[in-house]
Amino acid sequence: MKLAKWQGLGNDYLIVEESALPAPLTPEAIGLLCDRHLGVGSDGILLRTEPTGAVPGAVARMRVFNPDGGEPEMCGNGIRMFARYLAATGTVVAREFTVETLAGPITPRLLEDGAVRVDMGRARFRSDNITPEVTPQVAPQVAPQVAPQVAPDVPGSVADKTRGASDAAGPAEGSAGGADVVDALLRADGVDYRFTFVDVGNPHCVIVVDDPATFDVADVGPVVERHPYFPNRVNVEFIRVEIDGSVRMRVWERGVGETQACGTGATAVGAACVRLGLAASPVLVRLPGGDLTIEVEGGAETGAPAGSEGLQVFMTGPAEEVLTAEPSPELLRRLGWPAPSTH
Repeated sequence: MKLAKWQGLGNDYLIVEESALPAPLTPEAIGLLCDRHLGVGSDGILLRTEPTGAVPGAVARMRVFNPDGGEPEMCGNGIRMFARYLAATGTVVAREFTVETLAGPITPRLLEDGAVRVDMGRARFRSDNITPEVTPQVAPQVAPQVAPQVAPDVPGSVADKTRGASDAAGPAEGSAGGADVVDALLRADGVDYRFTFVDVGNPHCVIVVDDPATFDVADVGPVVERHPYFPNRVNVEFIRVEIDGSVRMRVWERGVGETQACGTGATAVGAACVRLGLAASPVLVRLPGGDLTIEVEGGAETGAPAGSEGLQVFMTGPAEEVLTAEPSPELLRRLGWPAPSTH
């Protein structure tokens, strides 16, 4: 069997063909393959399988696995890599096609410059995926009255250093399951943050901070990821809107930790910033690994409310092949997989 390694803005994945696997892909095997010292090394695995038939016209199905064996619904960087992999292996010849994912149908388009533009569907701000009994108090849904050029003072940065109250308070007066959670309050380790919940097929918690570069992502990220508000855990983005209207971002990915880039995270950030009136579409999201462009249809800038259907979003960014290789007999042995036949 062969393993293909691809990267998008420093976020790297192994792409594996299910039909070539000599044994089931267990959490233990996933962890070893992703291990950067004992295995091949990656932020996760993209498993290419045959479509189930649930998505008409899908050319392939993409399953995503984190190093801990967990299976998220989607990966924005991963879908760009997967799309270019399908083209590189001759699976597709069209520039635009549909891929089946746990988040539903995703449509990437291969651009002439090697980038991939992906129709990410709709970004929704509903609290359906937040534990009802600890639904956060929802702030009035109005755009913050502050311009992007004064980003360090944007409402939504750390709001209250007061400590001592419970991190998992019961439902506040006026909270309601199913309401949009926009510029709401979350307490983590005794510190209050303003956050916006965004569902782009997987859940995201977008928090505006004074400076993502110096923010303690490694400390706060895992606390928010596992906060009682989010029963299935959550991806966490720490952002700042810059003077030029671009958005600086660092991300703590659910089941992975901090990564160089996250496509669904950047998509959620772009949608949140447009919804809050902090940025205009297209939003240039600057991550440690590079830049992604997020186009958002609707939102505060157009006067169109998000509504229950959310905002339509598109993501554009690069994806590059790193290598294609065969695992050694020693690695296969440690994986518990049979060695290929020599006949």
